[in-house]
Amino acid sequence: MTNPLGSTLVLSESDIRRLLDPQSCIAAVERAFTAYALGGAELPGVIHLDIPEARGEIHIKGGYLHGGAYYAVKFASGFPGNPALGLPPNGGLVVVCNARTGALAAILLDNGYITDLRTAAAGAIAAKHLAREATDTVGVVGTGAQARLQVQLLAQVRSFRTVKVWGRRPAAVARCVADIAASGALPHGARVIAADTVEAAVSGSDVVITVTASRTPVVRAAWLRPGCLVIAVGADGADKQELDVDVLARADRVVADSLPQCRRLGEIHHALDAGALPDSRVTELGRITGGQSPGRTTPSEIIVCDLTGVGVQDVAAATVVMERAAMSG
Repeated sequence: MTNPLGSTLVLSESDIRRLLDPQSCIAAVERAFTAYALGGAELPGVIHLDIPEARGEIHIKGGYLHGGAYYAVKFASGFPGNPALGLPPNGGLVVVCNARTGALAAILLDNGYITDLRTAAAGAIAAKHLAREATDTVGVVGTGAQARLQVQLLAQVRSFRTVKVWGRRPAAVARCVADIAASGALPHGARVIAADTVEAAVSGSDVVITVTASRTPVVRAAWLRPGCLVIAVGADGADKQELDVDVLARADRVVADSLPQCRRLGEIHHALDAGALPDSRVTELGRITGGQSPGRTTPSEIIVCDLTGVGVQDVAAATVVMERAAMSG
């Protein structure tokens, strides 16, 4: 860890990976969801910046948890053409400021790691409260870094025996399958296999995780088994959509990470616009983590959780990093 700006801490990605572990991130993000749903957080609107020439996307999110020592602003970027240039597709950093004075406290050069881990933590929290205890099979639609992390952090809250992965490119599927299997984070004896079609990945799965950048629906309601939990992660912009609106129409319950945000982004807003989902049927994840609304109530209900990414998740994860950095000197 270096500190070239005097009182401002500067941490590298390797520093942050050492300080922020999955269990601590899950716990911190769960508390943040509860605080946000109960009015204990400040959450400004999301800034989306597109770079059309490079198909680049930049998301800027901020937040503050009441009573916290810090507020934070996160910059996350995605440039899908980067691998052809020998560069990682995702990047980013988090700026952390003192909540009492506004003074710059830290620059976390995480290259998107905080975003990746806190996003996977949200999926694990959704599964903790909304997935059936008897979870046997997990279907994953997508093959990027988030596909790997979602499965690894799901294993923190549920045991399962089979993971099915689908992606558009067989080579990417094979790499994703191999990486998940070799991660060392899966339940004992769990197997990871490739699915030939989206339907094959979804059908028969107790938990379905969608982690693509699709602009057209890829998951259909007819493929969902009773008792399934769908964790929709990829649609973090107004034009993205992974689930057909019939998925949300069929669901017994629909959960948002932030209802105001999901009215503009993600899966819920498509269903609202189509008249397939009354606004009154949607509850927030933080109300469930905080005990104001129930989690899963029956083994057979189909639940959809729309995770668009909330700035308080970044603050929560960054605060863990700051606290541990202070303890480690």
